[in-house]
Amino acid sequence: MVIKVVKGNPTPEELAAALAVVQARAAALASAPPGAPRVPDAWSAPSRVAAHRLPQPGPAAWGRTYWPG
Repeated sequence: MVIKVVKGNPTPEELAAALAVVQARAAALASAPPGAPRVPDAWSAPSRVAAHRLPQPGPAAWGRTYWPG
């Protein structure tokens, strides 16, 4: 496996932490029994993106597009 930094200047500690995460994920996938169903990651669930309803457009909609709150 080759890991290449294409942008930024990470410290050796940051590289070690990132590599540890990648290795742990690869080990977890390798230890899964063959044919086991894969559970999708929660971050990619469409329900997370649309977890709450957006306000409906109305007379003051232009103000909500700029002012927070």
